[in-house]
Amino acid sequence: MKRVRTKIGAVFSAKVSENEKKYFQLIAFDLTQLNSDVIRAFKKVYGIEEQPPLAEIVNGEVEFYAHCVTKSGVKLSLWEKVGSIPEVGDIKHIIFRGTSDAARKEGDPFLEVSHKWYVWHIGDDDFKDVGKLRGKNREAEIGMVINPYSIVHRIKTGKYNFYYPGFE
Repeated sequence: MKRVRTKIGAVFSAKVSENEKKYFQLIAFDLTQLNSDVIRAFKKVYGIEEQPPLAEIVNGEVEFYAHCVTKSGVKLSLWEKVGSIPEVGDIKHIIFRGTSDAARKEGDPFLEVSHKWYVWHIGDDDFKDVGKLRGKNREAEIGMVINPYSIVHRIKTGKYNFYYPGFE
């Protein structure tokens, strides 16, 4: 079993193909989501043999933010820790969203679009009910703790591989 210490600033790489990889960084812990890790995944694709400087990686364009358990991904060999750098960017602007419409009983149809959204920022004590997502709230990321396989799927494809209601 791999023993990995994950701290804010840790940088990880995940294979996106046999000869390409992408990076993400642990940027916060969010008490509002089981004290889970919050990551920022970067858009740039690197060759599998490339070893870019960490400063270059973390100054790249962010593709998405997510809650996950980074240690689990390492234990499952889905990604590897490649180093740590204190620069984690400004986390105050990151918005997450959730809806009670995501919960359903077995056999119930999937709800395609929800109009019952709430949003929050990392560490918020209370969530703000907003109904329909408008303006800046449309940029909010899904705020549940996401399993490592789904994180890798989004890194590779840009989309999650599970059901969650849309907002339009």
